[in-house]
Amino acid sequence: MLPRHLSTLLAILLTICSLPAFAAETVLLDEIVVRSTEVTTNEEVLTIREVRESPARDIGEAAGNIPGLTSLRKGAIANDIVLRGLQGDDINVLMDGVRIQGGCPSRMDPPAFHFDFAEVESIEVVKGPYDLTQAGSMGGLVNVVSKSADPGPGFSASLTVGSYEELSTSFTASMATEKAEVLGGYAYKTSKPPKDGNGDRITDIYPATSPNRYREGDVDSDAYRINTYWMKAGLQLNNKTRTELNLAHQDAEHVLYPALFMDAEYDRTDRLNWTTTVDQPSELLDEIKLQAYWTGVDHLMHDEFRESSRPTMMITRDYMMETDADTTTYGASLSGALAVGPGELRGGIDGFHKNWDAVNRSAMYMGYAPQPMIPDVDQDQVGLFAEYNWPATDTIKITTGLRLDYADTSANSLDSSRLDSLYQPYQSSSLSRDNDFFEPTANLQLSWKPEQSLELFAGLASASRMPDAQELYIGLQRIPTMMMPMAKNWIGNPDLDPSRNNQAEVGIKFTGDTFFLSGSTYYSRVDDYINLVSVPDPDGPDMGTLPGAKTYQNIDAELYGGELSGQVSLPLDMYLIGNLAYTHGENRDTNEPLAEIPPLAGSVALRYDIDTWFVEVQEQFADQQNRVDDSLNEEETSGWNITNIKAGLNLDQWAIYAGVNNLFDKYYFSHLSYQRDPFRTGAKVPEVGSFGYLTVMYKY
Repeated sequence: MLPRHLSTLLAILLTICSLPAFAAETVLLDEIVVRSTEVTTNEEVLTIREVRESPARDIGEAAGNIPGLTSLRKGAIANDIVLRGLQGDDINVLMDGVRIQGGCPSRMDPPAFHFDFAEVESIEVVKGPYDLTQAGSMGGLVNVVSKSADPGPGFSASLTVGSYEELSTSFTASMATEKAEVLGGYAYKTSKPPKDGNGDRITDIYPATSPNRYREGDVDSDAYRINTYWMKAGLQLNNKTRTELNLAHQDAEHVLYPALFMDAEYDRTDRLNWTTTVDQPSELLDEIKLQAYWTGVDHLMHDEFRESSRPTMMITRDYMMETDADTTTYGASLSGALAVGPGELRGGIDGFHKNWDAVNRSAMYMGYAPQPMIPDVDQDQVGLFAEYNWPATDTIKITTGLRLDYADTSANSLDSSRLDSLYQPYQSSSLSRDNDFFEPTANLQLSWKPEQSLELFAGLASASRMPDAQELYIGLQRIPTMMMPMAKNWIGNPDLDPSRNNQAEVGIKFTGDTFFLSGSTYYSRVDDYINLVSVPDPDGPDMGTLPGAKTYQNIDAELYGGELSGQVSLPLDMYLIGNLAYTHGENRDTNEPLAEIPPLAGSVALRYDIDTWFVEVQEQFADQQNRVDDSLNEEETSGWNITNIKAGLNLDQWAIYAGVNNLFDKYYFSHLSYQRDPFRTGAKVPEVGSFGYLTVMYKY
């Protein structure tokens, strides 16, 4: 039986359709109009207004407001996005279609970390393998859309202050005419480590005897300091052709990750994106779009802020362990659209190159001898896609398409002796430093609108994603010591196959003058799902020349679940808003649960909104999660519920938002405070206790 608060929310959402239309003059929130008319049940749009109303520190945390999306916490910031139980390279996280590869093998800096809210207009989400325009959208697509300039001169500024000395500020200036526009900005954010519901800092999660605990001078140091600079310029070359150039630089320093063994000294990111679009270049073509981009990340992490780096006979540097990582990604695409028969055919070609190089040094490995942790891996991928949108009738729209991808990977710094001595003993087949893959992707989608207020959706899709550089080639030899007696090697598997998600989904959307209801359910069979596993010492427990290891294996998995969300306009300018999401994950090879699957979760809110000001009370909750992967020491998580309140004032040029999350200061954990990543310490990071915030915005 469902917990009482979950049953109550489900009943509320299912009865929305039966509520009468109160007060014809009542206006729904603008975002609900978009969701009810412009996106299907497997798509979502989160606007920057919704983000600004919340205390979210980054895009990963903000995305948790979308049903089916959750975030994985490693510290105060840099939350990773999880979509229907899939994460990492199982989903695509882009900005304006631009790829970025984080430097940290432990995903300290996931892609969403490298985009600041000051640049963002909205966040678009495609749930499931229905996007063909980008390679690797096996589980879904999260595309962050950058803002554009309004006509004329413009200026905006935002200041947020919050508990634990949080400060976030940004400035944007712009100028736009019919022919050209330019806008640019700067953002800065910082905070001390937040405290949990027991009043303890998240940097205090280790006992006094743990070498992973923070030093006395660092336990209450800044949790992060991040500067972001960005610029966007556009030029209308003629009445059909527009070109745009985006530049951004982010400098993050002193970022603490209590859930990991190390913290980031710095994370420096550069992004360049150029696009040119031609509308109706000929009688046959409706549009042509050319895009080219480049991104680079320079990432340094170490344990200098921890007790593990105290000088000893072995530890002769400021750190006991350190990893220096660099990534480069560049790519291009050419796409177009043309009318074919009664519908529209869209297609294109795209490709990208990634290089990832990470060198680890540790006092516990040959006196700080460098290890090629990510051995200078090149990945090249090229793809072709075509998609046809066919309005079969006035009420039925059919979309179908095909994508073909070829990828080639090469580990340049992995020599044959290291491959044979470190990697091969843990695998059952012969290994190579080079791999190539060829994979198709296809889908069929049906949208039926039998009447204006009702829309039904059905989709079938099969999509793949290639193994990444880490899964194929990571190599970290760790020698067990008194400080880390359970240390295991972390070894890639060059024999991995691409993962393939075969998914079926149905959804329904019901709208009226004063209400909106959307629901979907899906089933995914993921063949060759890339799963982290523990393997024993290949020489046997008595020999011990190599310790056990964490490595990657292909398994067959299944995931199923669904989302339900709705909003209704009540009398007296009140709104009732709710959502619910559930994912079930199973390892079909062992009939055991998949790791890191979020539990049943949702929220219900009551909002008073008269355009100029609003007040909202929200109850947010999650059920317990007792379906865990014991082989990875994943722990069960108790259910929880918290109360959030917020209010806002919107004037012509000013906006003020204030609120308190976790009003009653409850101590709890999100289930995704544990990660399969073997470089985690095993300690869970609790969620933030009572947290107050105030945001002031000005726009000219």
